[in-house]
Amino acid sequence: MHFHDDSLFPENQEKLVITAAPYGPEWEPEDFREDLPLTMDEHVQQAVDCYNAGATVLHIHVRELDGKGSKRLSKFNELLGRLREAVPDMILQVGGSISFAPEGEGADAKWLSDDTRHMLAELDPAPDQVTIAINTNQMNIMELMTEDDIAGTSLARPAVAEAYREMYVPAGPAWVEEHLKRLQAAGIQPHFQLANIPQLETVERLIRRGVYTGPLMVTWVGIGGGFDGPNPYNMMEFIRRVPDGAVLTLETLMRSVLPVNAMAIAMGLHTRCGNEDTIWGRKGAKLTSVQQIEQLVRIAGELGREVATGKEAREIYKIGERYADADETLAKIGFAPNRKPGQVGFTHHA
Repeated sequence: MHFHDDSLFPENQEKLVITAAPYGPEWEPEDFREDLPLTMDEHVQQAVDCYNAGATVLHIHVRELDGKGSKRLSKFNELLGRLREAVPDMILQVGGSISFAPEGEGADAKWLSDDTRHMLAELDPAPDQVTIAINTNQMNIMELMTEDDIAGTSLARPAVAEAYREMYVPAGPAWVEEHLKRLQAAGIQPHFQLANIPQLETVERLIRRGVYTGPLMVTWVGIGGGFDGPNPYNMMEFIRRVPDGAVLTLETLMRSVLPVNAMAIAMGLHTRCGNEDTIWGRKGAKLTSVQQIEQLVRIAGELGREVATGKEAREIYKIGERYADADETLAKIGFAPNRKPGQVGFTHHA
């Protein structure tokens, strides 16, 4: 992305899109019962509260009444149907893992099978987005956790911590191409959750080959443990490599969430918060998902950057747009064009 001398002026920036991730599938309900929904009514109310606070994208997981992450598509269908009525302007984004909570004490923490994840393209009503991982990758969410982060929570139990420490994201080439095909056929926008620049380069190659033709929605996930860590050097290099026509959100975990989001707001990028990313505000003090959203709205206000409405967020995210082919996609997103036969030198759009 290019930054001109006036890029930090709020009048030259898109309105801020705040993604809320308020269903925290890695936590057990008693870790923060007042903010981790259990019943379907609580799931819906959490979405309404986040939307009223200023969030316009909802990152969705569903919990069963026993507290474990739901793997039943019928539960997702039920929640999506109710959310379409309760928050009609909100962008509904289903977490592509569905659930990665351990089944029991010491059980492996892992994503569901490839075939099961493909079924996200068959959800009814269809979500606006499904997140997609690129390239099989370690996802050790414990690596950056401090003693303060896990004190008094289920992650302090050695067997649970070990399960999450050994987790990885299965996202091989065949699965990615088939998943993109199915999501696009269903009119669902893929939202690319990327851990590092090599994954961004793979997305560019998929676009150049015409495997994906549409707007580029990217979240940089700086959570360490096989992903980039949340330091400014990693973050800025990733930002530099993302093309100008993409929409970029920054995501990290625990007490890095607020400073990274503050930088995103200042730079004209977009933010994500909620109990899936952190349950902490200041050291030792819990902060609900709604309180986190309200905090970002206040920071944006101090910087003079307006927060997008639901309808404005849908325009920024280009919900429903598709492009004809690789050439149009490259041009719209801002990647250099593919090289034509016999062409030498650097390529550029006319």
